[in-house]
Amino acid sequence: MSELDLVVRNGTVVTAVDTASCDIGIRAGRIVALGEGLSGAAREIDASGKLVLPGGIDSHCHIDQLSGMGIRTADDFHSGTVSAAFGGNTTVIPFAAQHRGQSLRAVVEEYHERATPKAVIDYAFHLIISDPNEQVLNQELPALIRDGYTSFKVFMTYEKMRLDDRQLLDVLGVARREGALMMVHAENDDVISWISAKLLEQGHREPKFHAVSHAQIAESEATHRAIRLSELMDVPLLVVHVSAEGAMNEIRRAQDAGLRVYGETCPQYLFLTKEDLDLPGANGAMFCCSPPPRDVNSQEAMWRGLRNGTFQVFSSDHAPYRFDETGKLAAGPSPNFKEIANGLPGLELRLPLLFSEGVGTGRLTLNQFVALASTNAARLYGLEGRKGSIAVGMDADLAIWDPRRTVTVTADMMHDNTGYTPYEGRTLDGWPETVISRGRVVVQDGRLHAEPGSGEFLPCDPPEPARPLGRLVPEVDPARNFGAELIPDPSQAGTAGD
Repeated sequence: MSELDLVVRNGTVVTAVDTASCDIGIRAGRIVALGEGLSGAAREIDASGKLVLPGGIDSHCHIDQLSGMGIRTADDFHSGTVSAAFGGNTTVIPFAAQHRGQSLRAVVEEYHERATPKAVIDYAFHLIISDPNEQVLNQELPALIRDGYTSFKVFMTYEKMRLDDRQLLDVLGVARREGALMMVHAENDDVISWISAKLLEQGHREPKFHAVSHAQIAESEATHRAIRLSELMDVPLLVVHVSAEGAMNEIRRAQDAGLRVYGETCPQYLFLTKEDLDLPGANGAMFCCSPPPRDVNSQEAMWRGLRNGTFQVFSSDHAPYRFDETGKLAAGPSPNFKEIANGLPGLELRLPLLFSEGVGTGRLTLNQFVALASTNAARLYGLEGRKGSIAVGMDADLAIWDPRRTVTVTADMMHDNTGYTPYEGRTLDGWPETVISRGRVVVQDGRLHAEPGSGEFLPCDPPEPARPLGRLVPEVDPARNFGAELIPDPSQAGTAGD
């Protein structure tokens, strides 16, 4: 074998289906060898005592995006991808968001102009469809799907973004014809608007009433309706950022009935509750997102959905708005709950949070963690065979984790531009220390080693129509979860979920 560019040696290599101790040989950005005692490398990284995992894929994040309220997220494609890399990710899939009256093709071109000179890791794009006019449905969307933008998101809420049922059916028809995956923000806008109006009439303005207005039944009803529409059209559907048990149960029932319905949840629904919005003044605005955090029973339901395969992906839904006049307080220092930009930062902490309170407490196996962190997203979004696992021929996207490292989260250690973290003060066990993207060491020793613009755009394949439901990877036998000896005893785990 000719000389290798890099060997990652002596680590415990974990994929979604297997765990083994071996070396990884890398040449020209690809994995070319897995074995013991690989030699002849220009550079070596000793991963003794560490876990070597596929680089994370954050498949739901908002970077350099203008919201329906006209407020731009805090991160551009440099700060956003740097933050993602420090969190153990090697790929992000943000949204090219169409607003009403815009050409979808022009929107995509604009996002490429923002991303190309700045991204430090690889990226694909989902689309957001808010104006499904004849040109979009018959020309722009079909052409973009064929060009590798094979997933798109629609909204059932937000006045300037939402589609009615007839429009949803029109978009589902394109997805069926062209072989695309539709993602849906499922909340009943009329329910939310009605409750919001009643609250404001009674003088209830504080951020905590954001959670009150987004009733759980608004989420479960819209989830049920979206599933029924996708069933009518026989099109796969992914329900994003699920927060409540009722919506989760709708997804599970559809899966049990054999429908191609998938689910996603996010860190805020495992680690935050509506009580976090009940802070003095406008401080609760920092925790406003849609759907909102719920309660401890909902948190346990979301963990159950991750364990039993109802949720295939775990994404950050990173939507960062600064706590100032450029973001959360754009409407003034004391906005009512309807005037607050919806969204939380989470790119950098998505995986450390899940590792600490999932693997570290025994809720998830290492293999389940990898599936949720990377593998399932690659399969759902058309990156399988290149991203999401560790195998000969795949991109050399790796994250080397120290499972025994303990970190207390503070805002000043984050690499995004939000200025705060909703997870301030949490103690996490396990941390990604070295991140490799296409054979390039991008993060090591707490420093960035990648230049702006070194990330590459990834066209995506259409979703596999016959993909199995529930878990997208075989169920893992915990007895074969080799490498578990590297994880501290759950009884000695940190307090991240307390």
